[in-house]
Amino acid sequence: MISVEGLKVEFSAKPLFQDVSFVVNDKDRIALVGKNGAGKSTMLKILCGIQKPDAGVVAVPNDTTIGYLPQVMHLTDDTTLREETRKAFADVLKQKERVAKMERELAERTDYESESYMELVEKFSHEHDRFMLLGADNYEAELERTLLGLGFNKTDFERPTSEFSGGWRMRIELAKILLQRPDVLLLDEPTNHLDIESIQWLEQFLVQSAKALVLVSHDRAFINNVTNRTLEISCGRTVDYKVKYDEYLVLRAERREQQLRAYENQQKEIADTKAFIERFRYQATKAVQVQQRIRQLEKIVPIEVDEVDNSAMHLKFPPCLRSGDYPIIAEDLKKVYPSRLHSDGPGQTVFEGVDLTIKRGEKVAFVGKNGEGKSTFVKCIMGEIPYEGTLKIGHNVQIGYFAQNQAQLLDENLTIYETIDRVATGEMRLKINDLLGAFMFGGETSEKYVKVLSGGERSRLAMIKLLLEPVNLLILDEPTNHLDIPSKEVLKEAIKSFDGTAIIVSHDREFLDGLVSKVYEFGGGKVREHLGGIYDWLRSSLQLSPKDEGTEIGSLVSSNDKKNVSETLGEISYAEHKAQQKKIRKAQRAVEESEAKIAKLEARKRELDALLLKPENASDMGLVTEYTNLQRELDEENDNWMIFSEQLEQLNK
Repeated sequence: MISVEGLKVEFSAKPLFQDVSFVVNDKDRIALVGKNGAGKSTMLKILCGIQKPDAGVVAVPNDTTIGYLPQVMHLTDDTTLREETRKAFADVLKQKERVAKMERELAERTDYESESYMELVEKFSHEHDRFMLLGADNYEAELERTLLGLGFNKTDFERPTSEFSGGWRMRIELAKILLQRPDVLLLDEPTNHLDIESIQWLEQFLVQSAKALVLVSHDRAFINNVTNRTLEISCGRTVDYKVKYDEYLVLRAERREQQLRAYENQQKEIADTKAFIERFRYQATKAVQVQQRIRQLEKIVPIEVDEVDNSAMHLKFPPCLRSGDYPIIAEDLKKVYPSRLHSDGPGQTVFEGVDLTIKRGEKVAFVGKNGEGKSTFVKCIMGEIPYEGTLKIGHNVQIGYFAQNQAQLLDENLTIYETIDRVATGEMRLKINDLLGAFMFGGETSEKYVKVLSGGERSRLAMIKLLLEPVNLLILDEPTNHLDIPSKEVLKEAIKSFDGTAIIVSHDREFLDGLVSKVYEFGGGKVREHLGGIYDWLRSSLQLSPKDEGTEIGSLVSSNDKKNVSETLGEISYAEHKAQQKKIRKAQRAVEESEAKIAKLEARKRELDALLLKPENASDMGLVTEYTNLQRELDEENDNWMIFSEQLEQLNK
């Protein structure tokens, strides 16, 4: 689909990449990887035509459509959510208008036997078929399905876009791109502002519907689930691996080992050659051999070794006083926001009846859709907003809080190095440069002033500052949004080795996996407790019906009696098994019903094919309309069958 040949890009006379060649084929799902600053976002801009390369060719067929999602959006604020999203169907709406115009003309004319009338009928038939192929009247349903999948509610559809935050606006733009069904999708960090359910929906959509995809993301689980090819930008060149990201890491390590061996052998050869030249340079009898060695040395092409981020380090939190046994205890906690429309109205209940206890040393995750109260609960803990009920902060608790707006509190007149130097103590003062390097502030970057940093860079700096303060309760609200995979690993290892308690609000599954031992799910005005890690919660949410999903806090463990706990867990396991079997039977019925419907539709299609082949039926609009409607229904049912089959396959795993 897209062919790249001999690509070269320079910044300040320094090549970002050169002599880059690759092809994006249909059904390729490519993960574009490389260290920060390697040129991943630049590559996406070049592929979509926003930026021109200094040399080389990017060949895109004329009929190939490209959808590009940048990290930064520029949306207009003069429409509602539905109207803004509907812009994705501009071609469909224009075609609908053309078909309607011809339909009115056919209804008004009476010269049925004329040649011009027959030409109009033929043209109408052609344009109507094209209209049906573009999506016809089904686009509204598709629009709503996509918006709901990305986390919007039906009540949001008529809201002005100006009321949505930057993260939700990104979702609007993503919805528009997905609805256009381009031949090639270019996505730059699409999961930064999505919750787990929306990420999973996007994964499923891309796997089932995307034709070709080039993706830049720091969400390891997302990359592994979506892509089947990895394109690495390293040393200004690209290396193509026809495997998923996890397999790429193994192959890359092997490749680098080979490079290192070849590099070492070459360096030994160069050293031996130079030693020979220096030894016999002034001996007339060896002049010919010396000249041969000099020419040999000039012909050697230096072997480059792939860049590896060696700045990653093991970070330890500074020691802190021991907190009480229960840092956080909530009893019958409730939060209601006043009504936006009526000051004396009932207001919006975010959550109510919340009873939870977090023990010292626990690492817990707060998960759920955006807007369900995760950050609100954290603000209650921090005492930033009023609430109803009881919320006790344990004895001797020192809280370290990373909010999504934490970056705004930094001193803009300090450099990056000075900001960290002021809070670092002990051994960490000797390792400031290593620490800054681990979070992408290595080299001359550390001398930048805070006021010139981007929002993402400020967030990373605020994170480093937090990690150096002595605390025994960590509260992190979306800490990984602007971190690359190596930096996430640094943070994850630091939290793992942290002696205190940690509450993490995050949608990054790979980051939470192996880090948390308990999950609190926010949704529907309730908070539910799930024992186990993030994937245990995901599996339970898939297996259990909404009625049974999760266990109300306090109902799972009613006493310290281990026997009672095990019995309760046994009952839950049995209920899960029954629910799973019920879901499998339901999925099987759905597949069988869909297959029967497809067979019926195909039989009728064959009948219509035979009728339309007869000359007397060529201009029969009733048959033509039935045929196009039947074809659309058949396509929809085939899509349904694929979805049902996928669901059945997942349930049988």
